[in-house]
Amino acid sequence: MWGAEDIKGQLTLGPREREESCLSISTRFLPYLNVKSLKFWGVMVTKKKTVKVEAVVLDKDRLDKLIASLSVDGGDEVIRQLAQTLQDCLALTDPVQQIQLVKKAGSQLELLNEEETSHGPLLQACLHTLALIYTSLLAKNPLRRASASALSSVPDWLQEQTVSCLSVCLSDCLSTVGSDHTSYPHMIDSITSCLDAFPLGERCIHGLLAEVLQFLHKALSEYLQLNSGLAGRHVVQAQLMHSCLAAVKASMLVVQRSQELISAALQAVQPHCTLQLTLSGLLDCYTHILTDEEFLQSVQSTAGMAVVLLTRSVMGSGDRMAEVVAGLLQGSEQSGECAPVWLRQSCMGLYDSGRPAGVSLYLCHGALAMLNWRGTTQGPQREQLLLLVPHTLLALDTSIKESSTAMVVARVLTLWSGAALDSLQGGQSSPPDLLHDSLRGGSELQGHLLEHVYTHWEHPLDGVRHQTRALFKNLLLLHQHSNPLALSDPHRDPYITQLTHNLLGLEWHQRGKYGSLACLVELLGAGYLLALDPQLPSRLLGLMGDQTLAPYASDLLERLFVSHKAQLVEEGGTGGTEAGMERWHQTWVTPLLQVLCRARLDQTTYILDYFLPKLLRCSPSSLAHMVQALQDTPPCSAGPPGSRGAVGALMTCLRAARAQGVVQSEEGLWGGLVPLFLLRQALVHKHDQVRMDALGLLCESHRSTEVLTSQEMELLHHFLPSSLSSQSPGVRQLTISLLKKLLCRVKDSGQSLQRRLVQERDQGQKDRDQHTLDTYKEFLCWLCESLFMVLLPGASFSTCLTALHLLCQLAQLFTFNTGPDDVFALGEVVTPAHAQNVLYCVASNFLEVKQLASTLLRQLPPSAVGLQEPGRMQALLQAALDLSTSTKPFDSVTAAHLFNMFLHQPALPQALLLCAQEQGLSFQPPALTQPQAFEALTMEINTLAVVQFLLLCLKAEVVKAESSLLLAAASYPLYGRAHCITAALQQLNTGCLTLTGQWRSVVSELITVSYRMSDVVSPVVQSSSPEGLIPMDTDSETSAGLQRILQEIQPRDTNDFFTSARELDTQQSGQENGPAAPTDRPHESTGGSGEGYRVTAQMVLVCCWRSMKEVSMVLGQMCQSLPLQTPNTHSDHWLITEEQVEGVGLYFRQQLLQSRHRGAFELAYVGFVRLTDMLCRSGSRTLQQLPARWLTEVLQEVKSSDPSSKLCATRRSAGIPFYIQALLSSEPKSSSCSLLKMTMRELTALTMPSPDRGTDQTTVPQVHALNILRALYRDTRLGENIVPFVSEGMQAAVLGFTSPVWAVRNSSTLLFSTLITRIFGVKKGKDEHSKENRMTGREFFTRFPALYPFLLSQLEAAAASVDSDSGQVILHPSLFLLLLVLGRLFPSPMDGSSSPLGLAPFMPFIIRCGRSAVYRTREMAARALVPFVMVTQVPSTIQTLLEDLPLEPGPRTQQNHIHGTLLQVLFLLRSYQTDTHRPQAAGSDISKALCPRLWLASRQNPCLVTRAVFVDVLGAVCGPLAAPVGGSELKELREETLALLMASELVTPGGPSAVCGPSGPCGPPGTTQYLLSLARLALSASVESPLLWGVEEDGTTSRGPLLLGCLLQCPHYEVRELALGEVLRRLERERDEGEEERDGEGERSSHWPQETIISNLTTLALHEAHPQSLAKVLQVLSVLSMSSDLQWMDGLQTLTQAEVLERVLTLAEDFAHSVELHCASLTLASRLVVHLSHTDPQGVAVVACLGRWGALVSQCCGVEQNVEVKMMAAEVLVNATPTLLTSPNLPLGVSHTVSLWKGLFTLLQDEDQDVRDRAADFISNLPTHLLNTDVACVSVCPPVALDMGVGLLCQLFQLWGQVPTGILTLTEWLLGDVKGDQEQETATVEAAGLDEEELLFEKGDLNLWAEPVQWARLLHRHLGVLFKAPGLKALNQKQAELLRLSADALSLATQQALDGLPALPQFSCSIEHTRLALQQERATLALDILGTLRQTGLSG
Repeated sequence: MWGAEDIKGQLTLGPREREESCLSISTRFLPYLNVKSLKFWGVMVTKKKTVKVEAVVLDKDRLDKLIASLSVDGGDEVIRQLAQTLQDCLALTDPVQQIQLVKKAGSQLELLNEEETSHGPLLQACLHTLALIYTSLLAKNPLRRASASALSSVPDWLQEQTVSCLSVCLSDCLSTVGSDHTSYPHMIDSITSCLDAFPLGERCIHGLLAEVLQFLHKALSEYLQLNSGLAGRHVVQAQLMHSCLAAVKASMLVVQRSQELISAALQAVQPHCTLQLTLSGLLDCYTHILTDEEFLQSVQSTAGMAVVLLTRSVMGSGDRMAEVVAGLLQGSEQSGECAPVWLRQSCMGLYDSGRPAGVSLYLCHGALAMLNWRGTTQGPQREQLLLLVPHTLLALDTSIKESSTAMVVARVLTLWSGAALDSLQGGQSSPPDLLHDSLRGGSELQGHLLEHVYTHWEHPLDGVRHQTRALFKNLLLLHQHSNPLALSDPHRDPYITQLTHNLLGLEWHQRGKYGSLACLVELLGAGYLLALDPQLPSRLLGLMGDQTLAPYASDLLERLFVSHKAQLVEEGGTGGTEAGMERWHQTWVTPLLQVLCRARLDQTTYILDYFLPKLLRCSPSSLAHMVQALQDTPPCSAGPPGSRGAVGALMTCLRAARAQGVVQSEEGLWGGLVPLFLLRQALVHKHDQVRMDALGLLCESHRSTEVLTSQEMELLHHFLPSSLSSQSPGVRQLTISLLKKLLCRVKDSGQSLQRRLVQERDQGQKDRDQHTLDTYKEFLCWLCESLFMVLLPGASFSTCLTALHLLCQLAQLFTFNTGPDDVFALGEVVTPAHAQNVLYCVASNFLEVKQLASTLLRQLPPSAVGLQEPGRMQALLQAALDLSTSTKPFDSVTAAHLFNMFLHQPALPQALLLCAQEQGLSFQPPALTQPQAFEALTMEINTLAVVQFLLLCLKAEVVKAESSLLLAAASYPLYGRAHCITAALQQLNTGCLTLTGQWRSVVSELITVSYRMSDVVSPVVQSSSPEGLIPMDTDSETSAGLQRILQEIQPRDTNDFFTSARELDTQQSGQENGPAAPTDRPHESTGGSGEGYRVTAQMVLVCCWRSMKEVSMVLGQMCQSLPLQTPNTHSDHWLITEEQVEGVGLYFRQQLLQSRHRGAFELAYVGFVRLTDMLCRSGSRTLQQLPARWLTEVLQEVKSSDPSSKLCATRRSAGIPFYIQALLSSEPKSSSCSLLKMTMRELTALTMPSPDRGTDQTTVPQVHALNILRALYRDTRLGENIVPFVSEGMQAAVLGFTSPVWAVRNSSTLLFSTLITRIFGVKKGKDEHSKENRMTGREFFTRFPALYPFLLSQLEAAAASVDSDSGQVILHPSLFLLLLVLGRLFPSPMDGSSSPLGLAPFMPFIIRCGRSAVYRTREMAARALVPFVMVTQVPSTIQTLLEDLPLEPGPRTQQNHIHGTLLQVLFLLRSYQTDTHRPQAAGSDISKALCPRLWLASRQNPCLVTRAVFVDVLGAVCGPLAAPVGGSELKELREETLALLMASELVTPGGPSAVCGPSGPCGPPGTTQYLLSLARLALSASVESPLLWGVEEDGTTSRGPLLLGCLLQCPHYEVRELALGEVLRRLERERDEGEEERDGEGERSSHWPQETIISNLTTLALHEAHPQSLAKVLQVLSVLSMSSDLQWMDGLQTLTQAEVLERVLTLAEDFAHSVELHCASLTLASRLVVHLSHTDPQGVAVVACLGRWGALVSQCCGVEQNVEVKMMAAEVLVNATPTLLTSPNLPLGVSHTVSLWKGLFTLLQDEDQDVRDRAADFISNLPTHLLNTDVACVSVCPPVALDMGVGLLCQLFQLWGQVPTGILTLTEWLLGDVKGDQEQETATVEAAGLDEEELLFEKGDLNLWAEPVQWARLLHRHLGVLFKAPGLKALNQKQAELLRLSADALSLATQQALDGLPALPQFSCSIEHTRLALQQERATLALDILGTLRQTGLSG
């Protein structure tokens, strides 16, 4: 398989491969991996980098000698010219020019003629110079390649001399290398490059073979010696590994290219020659690498290849060599006896029985890579070797732990399968049947390999899954090539047929299934699979909604439809192509369009991402078919709720087609195939995805210079206003991305048009181009203006975010310049008001808005921002300083952004100086050294000034805090200043600082102040109860009191909960201060100034933990970003020293190990991670070794901890796990992970119980170890490196449950939960036992083999303790966990009959656990039994279990035993029924075992619990799902079961009360369970599948209605609720089916349920007492009332609809607190109201009810209601739109109708998107005469629906003749409820004043979507339109005047309040300012309207 060129390509790879790559093999293996796999294994898939060219640099002496040798006289003219060229080359320093001269020298050498050229010293000097240039450069330098090319171009007669010169230079290099290992890499590079397509270099290496090999041996030996002393220095160790890998590769390359020389030398000379000793030494080095597990896998893998290559070089390629290699694989020295003694002795370490498991793996890889398997006749030993490799690899399956090793095994197995395939295809085997028999499908080896595939196709590593798929494909090919039938007619091959059926029958959640089916498609064609399963396309499309399965399903779909198309084209020939494509469309396109139109949008996301583009690439012509099919769909068929409908599907297809380049916009698509109005509809569609598809269709184009048409701009005008406020982050991101593409088109096409204007001569064309540019400018100005205009006070977060993003894109692409050179001059659009709006966005609560606003401000015109004005700059700076001391944490973030904005202003130092003078601070800002400083220097000086000033303030505040922490918490919490300092340092480019002296002093001072700040606050966060630490006594106002508190808490801060309880000291409560319980009562304290302030527990705690957080962040930031001084540092640009860094590390250690408050230690962890990352990358040896030292120390401290230790053993060990996580995550993943391995060994040893585990000295370390392990297993950064330790962790968690100490058991529980998630994945649904979170038993025990004996022994011990016969409850501590783990496994149909890790031994113990006296244990045992029973064995196992039950009741009957057995039968039955691989029912054994034991379900059985389970078993067997029972036996069993049911307590005259007996209404244990089991059985027979049971549904006496009636009248509400739920499901199912049939065939009527049942339901609705049941019956009646008029009966009395409505409304009013019942009653009432409005609209009783109903619905629309209530209100209003809201008769009256409209508008502005979307559906229910034809039958987004709704209401006011009322109503809405609002706002302000300090994080009520300013402007706009309507004469002038007075008063009061706010209120009191600004806007707009009315003379 491998030829010389392969090995050459393998071994000449550059020496800088990444260490993470798992195998250094030929690029032949790359097809087995996709890009993800390559990235995973460290193979960087990047664009080709530009190689750095370096000039030749020689020392002066050598350079002078060379030039002198080239300057000698003599020689021919050609040689003198050559010498001059080389002299010129040496004199230059530009490498590019040197390359040109070397190439010139090569051309001159080519021209030399032997006869005409003198062989003098000048020629020798020229050749020597070129050789010296070659050997002195790095291998990848282009100059080196040029010199090699020049040397290669010498004529043949000169080659020997050239080789001689090159040999001399190389020999000199080899001899001068000496012992300086730093020069080894260059020498190794030189050797490698000599063999890289450089024949002269190869001859040179051959000549120096002994020297070269000796050097490589020396280099490798020294590398191995060096490696042993580099523990903990990961960066240096990684570099050494890299050098070692290069040396091994170079030695292989030399040996490979010199095989003949080596063979000859070994045969010709004495036994102990130099070459033999050198080769022996090299083998020793390779052996050392292979047996030392500290080496990277890439080095070990290469060493494995080197061993086999060297063996082949010594022994040739015959059978003896194969025998020796086989001996190496097996570790058997006897097999290698035919090898030379020295070879065996050098490989002695490889024959050692204790060698690591990986040795055989790497030797297998070496054998496959280094031996040729193609095209030659294989001898018997070589065939044995080929067959030995897979056996050796499969033996590793259960012993390897690391995922990276599993990856190697998978790749080597794939490599082996390729080699076996080559061997089968290439030559004849001897004997001929050996290889064929072993590789044929069904053979033992194939079986084992398929088991490996099934075990690993779900592996968590992507690479392993891909290799497994490649192996599966190769196994199929091996079967084909070894079986003539499989090759000639694979469709008839029984092995292939069986395999295909097995794969198709697997569950679709198994990802490995898809790749295997794709392999079958590749080999057999899609037609084969489609013939077996015609529904395969629809089935796969249905799976595309699952994110985890979509990539796999789409890949299989692509292979299927591509193959299917090729097959159809091939079958059809030239004439049948059209018919074939029609079939193809029917198979693939039609199901796709159905899914796109009808499925929910979230289910189709991945179809658009993965499937549709592939389909269009395969068949571009299918687009026309799609468009035609979708346009033929009726326009009103929107599809089910939540789907995109035909319009959405059309946009989706067109967008995908345009993105694929299938169609271009200039083809007239918008105006041709697709009408413009459809695009307009799609751009404002309700569903986000439809809008995004339409926008993508508009914006995406293959040509970035495609001109934007006026139509497209008009469509964007239509789209943008309603789409800025999307709440979905994904939609916002997509909108911005698409609009960026469009803006790029504008920019690129605009530049193209400008260039064309200059060149164009045709005036007409120039005018058109200029017009386009003018249109562009107009469009961009409109866009900027629109975006700036929405940034108003009160704008929603999403609007601000989208607008700022788009403005930043505009600034980036076009800039906001104002100069004449700018074509678009967008800066002219930006006014100071716009800039101020952006500035005030910095005060937003949302960090992203702050960041975007800050970025945008720097890009706006400075004149608009106005920071050049000294007064404005000073005011903003003062605001920033004030915010930095605010007690609100988010204010400090605002301050930091303001400071960062000031850093670019040259006037900042002077402004800071003024502030310092005002505050009386001694501050001298750094001076500008240059008057016109460049930007970087200005930035540095400003940053230094800001940091110095803030540091000065912080120092003063720390001093005050040291005397009074309470005063600091209330007045100047320290964290704000520190946060601003950190933010300023983050803006600094520390690589090029000029003021290093000043910076050093600042850094030193900052570290000192940080430590002092930490000392002030750390007693609080390190106390045992930081949340409640606040003085609450009267004398706590003084700082002395606080100090006593802090002193009091420290000595008691221990872990003494392990030994004794803490008692409260009640005697000293009056005398001493102690940490009191937390309280909400604020306390007045008095500072030194005499001012009163309030301090609460929350304020002190927030001050302390946030201060700790900021200290951690500033220290971490400094360590990470500042240049470090190390012993190797020669420059003077360092800012921080090693001692300072180590001190910071010790500080973090103290905080993480002693802090109790989670906020404090979590953020200390963030800072510490920054530090540890920096330690590894630093060049300091001392710092690199710190993590290992710290880790050892903390583990020792954990081991020796006891209750008196300061380490916190509560709070899940607080910061200790974080500390260890940070240290371990700093270890490079590509290293050997020695720290992780050491830590896991130590921790698992601590967690394991031992005889002395009962003491406190051992309990506390065990708790710590369990908590730390939990954190490590959860840490995603440790990745797959932690997986090898999962088995030990699971054992620790299970054994921890046996501890008598609660703390240990608690920590074990948490660890166990984490491990379950780690093993089985994050829970993907609500179903705890979903197969998506389970694993096959084979896969589980293969990945974690150590758990097999452990779980088995533990289960055996637990099962032995289960004995319910004794009557005692004995609960083994670990039993619950064992059953929980085993219950997560499931059987795979692909499992063979035998396995090395058989599951059979578990079964008896699990069955025995079913006898437990604990109910939950029996249930879990039943669930755990399922995976251990193969599906083919389920019937026999059920049979065995049933036969174990008693045939009749007796005195020794054990009900626990019966119950456990029945549960096991039930769970096995359910598993059998859901398994697609179940065998056909073969007999009636189960029914024969069931029938004699029917007494268990009758009254003969006194235990109701076992009765219930037996009834469930009967229900499972007799139900609609298949059971292992024959047909006739099943019919008889159903009859007996029905008889049992009719004789049960549910139906018989005694009724369910007979079950309860003397135990009272609740009955004995199990009563409810038994009745529910009977009810489920009765519902199956009467409602769910009556035909199956033979139950009649007609007539009042038939069994169906009788059973249902009994259920509905049952006194137990659980039974009634269950029955009602099933009735509701059937009604909804019939309703959905009826709607589908009405669409196709007309009206459908149903006679179910019967009148008696309806009578029961109506009676139940009037008298049901249980709320849930009442809600259910009302829901049932709501569905029934849609299809027919119900006759309501109350006993014998018939009620009218109005009476029913009144009762239902009373219910709704009485049960407003119960959401479900309230919604159900109001929904039913709404159905009745709609019905009454048709039948009796003017009835007196009806009118009164209508008023109550309208008030209730309006109340349900309030913002304070639950989402469920608002959804119900939206549903009601949407359904009432055509009959009540838009009726010209006004059945509710104007007042109530308008109130409902207002409720609808409130819902359209609700924060919940689902509520808004549902409310927007009212557009679809409008009468057609009220709608524009363009929007008929189309769902629109809520903003558009709101606009249309207000316009429609104005239209209705005209229709009703109520225009004056309409104007006054809308004006009132515009103005708001002034009095109510003012009272509410006053109360809010007072409450805010009281609680401002308490509610630190409350910024006010936030509706993140509603925008009151936009709502007010919308009303104002529509009022302007309503003025023009006729009918204004009747306007009530008095009401208008009252409104005007209210508006005037509001305007005046608002203005006064605004004037009373402090300077820049947008920052200091943003909530109040926003509220007042909104009031002012409302008042202004209302006054404008009322002023217009007055001017027209219609009022006043």
